[in-house]
Amino acid sequence: MRLPKKERQRQLGLLLDENPFLTDEELSERFGVSVQTIRLDRLECGIPELRERLKTVASRTMQEEVKSLQTDEVIGDIIDIQLDKSALSIFDVTEDHVFQRSGIARGHHLFAQANSLAVAVMDDDLALTVKSSIHFLKPVKAGDRVVARAEVKKINPLKNRTLVEIVSTVGNETVFTGEFYMYRTTDGNQEETK
Repeated sequence: MRLPKKERQRQLGLLLDENPFLTDEELSERFGVSVQTIRLDRLECGIPELRERLKTVASRTMQEEVKSLQTDEVIGDIIDIQLDKSALSIFDVTEDHVFQRSGIARGHHLFAQANSLAVAVMDDDLALTVKSSIHFLKPVKAGDRVVARAEVKKINPLKNRTLVEIVSTVGNETVFTGEFYMYRTTDGNQEETK
């Protein structure tokens, strides 16, 4: 049974407050209405499109949490972070990021997203990449959304080193993995986990 318009719009607002990363397509399926109806509902309620919601969340996260980087130094949008634990970044691949001949994303963009996320997750004013081991597993193309997840695996306070693992996916497919050994000026505030 379809919800009345006012109730649908109320629930739409609540749902996007809870999860601002839902697409118009996902919302249309959830409410059993067309994508155009969702877009009109968002406009009437003053709810921005997904890209703008992502930018808002990313900007707030950067200002409140990240110590080691400035907003303009991050590749992609950091949408969730727990310093010295985990972080999540989204990078939308455009035509500017791919090789013209093959249409495949240049590797340095995926590396830059992962490396900047590894730096950002550090609970330190200065964090530098000492060494990395990376693997490109599947090609990424223009229009793909790369979701990178960082997990702090090990903090070695004696050497001021931290191991951060990054897994980047497009949809359900893993496209990139990396281990980043990071230098930090402090010893971290959690015990070794490995």
